This record gives sequence, C-alpha cells and structure tokens, in this order.
Amino acid sequence: MHFRRSVAACLALTATAIATTGCHRKSKDAATPVQKSMARASKVEKPAPPLGPPMDSAGVMAENIFRRTASTGMVAVVVRGDEVWMSGYGRVAPGSNVTPQPDSLFRLCSISKILATDLLSKLIAAKRVSFDDPLQKFAPAGVTVPTMTVRGPAARPLNLGDLATHTGGLPREIAYPPQGAAHFTFPDFPYRWQWLPQFRLRTSPGDAAHYSNISFDLLADAITSASGESYLKFFQEQTATPLGLTDTTLSPNQAQCARLMGGAREPSECTDTQAAAGSGGMYSTAHDMVKVLRYFLNLPGVPVHANGIATGMYLDPTKLHSVQGLGHAGVPDGIGLGWIEINKENGPARIVEKTGGGAGFQTYIALNPARHAGVFFARTQARGNGGANMFREANDMLLAMVGLPPVPVDRDDPERERTAEDLEEAASTRVASRGAARHGVRATVPARSARSRTRAVVRARAAAAQTKATPTRAKTASARTKATQARAKRAVVAPIRRRRR
Repeated sequence: MHFRRSVAACLALTATAIATTGCHRKSKDAATPVQKSMARASKVEKPAPPLGPPMDSAGVMAENIFRRTASTGMVAVVVRGDEVWMSGYGRVAPGSNVTPQPDSLFRLCSISKILATDLLSKLIAAKRVSFDDPLQKFAPAGVTVPTMTVRGPAARPLNLGDLATHTGGLPREIAYPPQGAAHFTFPDFPYRWQWLPQFRLRTSPGDAAHYSNISFDLLADAITSASGESYLKFFQEQTATPLGLTDTTLSPNQAQCARLMGGAREPSECTDTQAAAGSGGMYSTAHDMVKVLRYFLNLPGVPVHANGIATGMYLDPTKLHSVQGLGHAGVPDGIGLGWIEINKENGPARIVEKTGGGAGFQTYIALNPARHAGVFFARTQARGNGGANMFREANDMLLAMVGLPPVPVDRDDPERERTAEDLEEAASTRVASRGAARHGVRATVPARSARSRTRAVVRARAAAAQTKATPTRAKTASARTKATQARAKRAVVAPIRRRRR
C-alpha cells in the first residue's frame, strides 16, 4: 500500500514553529521550572521551505526499517509541508495476506500521552486550570494525595505540571494487572485512587524525571474533573471532531476492531481502554495520524492548530537530580508535556518526539519544526527480536527527508547500541507482588538508570587498572575484573519485563 497526496496547491507554505507560550505565575517565590518556562513570551521562528529528496524516496528508507526491526506489520507516515506520503509493510496479522492500509487500526500506546497533554494545554489556555494546580484539587472526595516522600515531607504539593512531565515522584506502574485482564484496562479509576494515598513519593515533585504511566492516568482523571465531562467525550469535542479523526478513540466499535492489526507477540484483545485514557489506551489509523502530524506542526489548511503550550519544552534534564526512562529515541535535551526534545544542539535538525509501546505494538511520532516535517510509525512485533532501534532509525529518516544529516552518535549514551526490544524491556520496572500492591505498599522498583549502568562500567575499568598495578595479585584481580565486567554487561542488556512504554 502506497499513498501520496498534496494539500491544495493554493495554500501558502507557512507555519508557526513549536514554541513555548507565556502564562501567568501565581507566586514568584514558589515558581517551579515549569512555571518559569511558561512565563516566557512566545517565539515564532521564520518558516523555511521543505528541502530534501522526492517524497517517494521515503519508501526505501521505511522498508529498510521494517526489515531491520523484524516486524509482522508496519505503517509509516511522512508529512513535509503540504506533502503527505504513507505506506504499509508486511501483514496486518500473522497468517494474513493483507498489507496494512490507511484505515488499519493500531494502538497508539504512549503516544496517547501527548493527546492528553494537548487537552491539558487547551484547559490552561482557557484558564480553567494551571500547571501549578495541585492534584489534590481534582481528587475524589475523601482521597488524600501523598505529601510524604521516602526521605520525608515533600518540598511542595504534587501538581498537574509534575504529572505531565514525569516529575511527580510516582512510579512507572503500580501493580500487576489481574490474570486475564485485557491490555490497557488496568489500573482503573477506583484502583489507582485507592492505591495513591498509601504511596510515598520517590522524590519531591519537580526534583527528578522518572517515566511514569500512572502519572498520566491521574492526569487524565484531573482533566475529566476539570472539564466536567468524560475524558472520551472531551477528547472528541476538543480534538477528534475538529480535526476529523474518525478512528482515534478509546472505545472502538465492532467495525473498527475488525481492522485492528496484530503481531506475534502479546496478542491483544480489541476492547474499551478508557481506564488507560491518559497513559496508553488510544487507538488510531495512519489516515488519522496524518491529521495529527499536521495539527502539531501547525501547517496551513488544518481546521484548528495546537497551541504553543502543548509542544513547548519546560525542563532542562541537566538541572534535575536524575532522569530515567526518557531516552529511548535519543539523549533528552528538553522535557515537555509528554514530548521529549533531542538533537537540540544541531539547530535545524532539532527533533521533538514521543515513543510508545505495549500489547505487541511499538509506535513513534517525531517532528522537525524547523522544516515543518514529521513522521509517524506503528509496527507489530514478531516473535524474534529485530536488531534495529525503530525510534532512532526513524529520526534519521525524518532528517534525511528534509535534507539534513542524521542525529550524531553520542558515545556517552549507554543506550545507543541497544535493540528496540532491549529498550522496551530494560527501561521497565520490576513489578512487585500483587499482595504488596493490594495493601498499598509501593509495588515497583526502578530499573537501573543509565547513570548506574555507566558507573558499573567505570568500576570494571578501575578494577582492570588495579590488576595491572598489582602483579602479585593479578590472577585473583583478573577474575574479579571479568566478573565485574560481566555484571556490567548484564546490567545493560538484561531484559526486565514490562507492560508498556
């Protein structure tokens, strides 16, 4: 399946670059990094015409990604100015002879997060909520949001900005789903709000960025409370209907479910996923994702445009105590509302992206604001592990399509050599026992961070140096060195099962 089209030729090629929109701060003294960033004035970059090879050349690059990732099926979308290209590869499901089509349904997984934060940005622009509104304001009656960390009282209350930037001190997941539960249906509203009051935050809000799915489900609950409508209805009114998204939903009907792609790993039932509305429950199609790309790129001809709040960058990772689980597609240079900024130092080649994965799917959206271009990928996984990292190869494809060099290899990035499947699993958390989760005990422990893996390698090198300096103990020290190196290697590649990214 190959498809290409142009928006009406009469449309002028102008676009508003993704930028931060200013916002009033309540308290100067208590301002958080998110608030400070929101206080900056909007900036508009001078539009640049799209440069690069013919759009049809995307086919060769996308097919290479499909083969290198050993996928069952894959759809790829490229938007560049007023040009659109999309293609399908492989099969819609094992045993099928049908190639994925523009209306083939797939799970967006964690790309659902940027749709949630887009709704948040609309509420902020309408002055119905603010980033520094405490989560407690939107909690169910009788529920107390935690104010204690594992080290003592939190410096300030957990707020909506913390949830949207993974900086709330909350875990990635909170417990195993019940046996037989469908994907993206757990934890539901009652379970997570029963769990939350008994949890001690890992860090004070705003101190560290640790990837958290539960944060975005709580954010979706807050959006529901603030809007006065169900999350799905609010999404349909604010996003789906204005953009004409006919298949982007949390509750697919029978006809839509009949079009759902499937892979060989983690076969997934097509069902209502409103329980995971904010973190990963959305379904969509390539046809709809063309509109989503054009929306976030603020291209002409789109019925409505994303505001600068939605795609702004608010936190500098180097200013945080630690960052974990945000580097699947590249080393983070900025943290936004679900979005991650990479390759910032290379100017026009700056990318704003979001990864996703779960239930046998892997998804990716990446924008190059300077050249008004973006890509989207969704693939279903085969039983074997592909050797390619789809996210990083998609980055290079995006830049190639606008005539820019690939993202430079960062030799200090511990994840640069890892496969897509390694990234999907090793960045997870080990989920503790169901019994502990039921009684409100913290149900997850973090995977080893990139920094800790790097320290393990450093210790191995130090042991090797000590061996050379002490010849009389060389034999024993050499054995210790090999053991340390083996442990360091295992820390980098050992898979840890997880439910979704």
